[in-house]
Formats: sequence, structure tokens, C-alpha cells
Amino acid sequence: MIELEPLLRDGVWARQEDGIPVLSELSEHARLQAAHFDEEDDEFETSRPHGTTPLYEWLILEKFRRSIEGIAGLIPGSTALAVCGGSGMDAELLARAGAAQVVSADISLGASRRARERARRFGLELQPVVADAENLPFDDGSFDLVYVHDGLHHLQHPEAGLAEMARVARRGVSITEPARAALTSIAVTVGLALDREEAGNRVARLDPHEVTAFLREQAFHVVRSQRYGMFYRHRPGAPSRFLSRPRLFPLTVAVLQGVNSAAGRVGNKMTVQAVRSD
Repeated sequence: MIELEPLLRDGVWARQEDGIPVLSELSEHARLQAAHFDEEDDEFETSRPHGTTPLYEWLILEKFRRSIEGIAGLIPGSTALAVCGGSGMDAELLARAGAAQVVSADISLGASRRARERARRFGLELQPVVADAENLPFDDGSFDLVYVHDGLHHLQHPEAGLAEMARVARRGVSITEPARAALTSIAVTVGLALDREEAGNRVARLDPHEVTAFLREQAFHVVRSQRYGMFYRHRPGAPSRFLSRPRLFPLTVAVLQGVNSAAGRVGNKMTVQAVRSD
């Protein structure tokens, strides 16, 4: 069990609910979001990408690879915070990349229960907590690395979540989010992408230039800012199963890699990694 008390801001008091530390009082927006994610499919969310299609798993791992490409050297032996951590998938990937201690913070108690089960099932050293990304309960510089994957776009104020990530990061940050892109606008228009998610939130797509400018203002050195293209349904369906067939899967991966090499700079996803300046 990770000792949380030394990491908390003055005045933050942790209560326990079902054995999980609850560190934040939630806004009305956050409570509505939490209620939605409390009801997710326990088995799928607890285990993904384990047990999914080869293509789905490759996409998740490729996304993670891109998200740490510029800061991979910071991870081994580090303390890490996964913001908007959901059911612990990001925390698991950080732990498998070598982080010594990982805290997975999410507004949903149900998601935090699933993250705890994930840790038990796969033998991981991670601590789920209930916490608001827009007002993190942790002290300044309390984690070596602060990481978010497709989480800020759920927030009512994504810029507040980004500022909080920068505040509690001692060494580095990694942000992977939907990018503000012309292709995405077209996809929304034709129904291939969502402007508003099932949880009720507007999808707040980020501009990597604005993210990098903000991080530089917060005394970070941006080591990687990248756009790329990637699309998958939250649950893999028939197309993913078809393209995961042994003869098609290598070809599918090669095509996706080729498309990103040629046109990734206008893609629908973005990742920014930065380290604190000396």
C-alpha cells in the first residue's frame, strides 16, 4: 500500500469508502460524470486491453508507446500519478514500464474499485483514489511523473486539469488527448466521432500548441509534441476482430504505421511530453 499522507496538501483529509481513499469533494459536473462511470462494465474495464482483439491491444499499446517516447527514461523507479485514471489501465502500463509506485486518481468510486481489482488480478503495485483532476489533493511536486490519457477532455475546465498536473509534477508530465483537427470536425459531422460523449460531457479537443505554450510558462521543457492519427471504438467490434486475423493483422499494422508516417501531423490525436527545466 502506498503511503498517501505525506503527498497530500495541508488541510486535505482522506476518508475511506469501501477501503478506497476519497480525497476530493466533487462538483456537480464531476458527480454526474462519476455516476456514469460508476456503471461501466466491470469485467471489460477491469481487464482491457487484456482479452481483447490483437488489433485493439496493439492500438492501446501503441498509444502508450507514443505517450512516453520522450520521457521513457524518467519512468523506471519513479512515483507516478495517472490523472483521470479510470479503471487503472494507464496505471498498469506505467507500472509495467517500471514505475515503482503508481497512484490512479479518478472521480468515480466504481472505477477506483475496478482499478483495485486490476491491481489484485495482475499483481500490480498501484493505489486507486477518488480525486478531482481540476483540484488535485496532492502537494506541489509530489510525483515524479504525472500522466493523463484521454482524460482532460472529460473535464468541465480542461485547462484547470492541465494546470494541476503541472503543479504536482516534480520531474515530468505526459498528456495524450484528442486533438483539435479539421479531420475530426469532419468526422463529427458525418457521425464517426462524438462532439458529446455518453457521459454528457462535451469532448474538449486540445490544441498541442496551446498545451506546449502553457507548459513552457510553467517552467517545463517540451521534449516531444506530436500529432498522429488513430481511431478505435471503446469496445472492439466486428471490424477489429476481422482485421485481427493472423494474415490481416500484420498488414493492418503496416498500413496504419504508413499512414501516420505520411500524414500523422494532421491526425486526430496529440501527445505532449515535457520535463521540468533545471
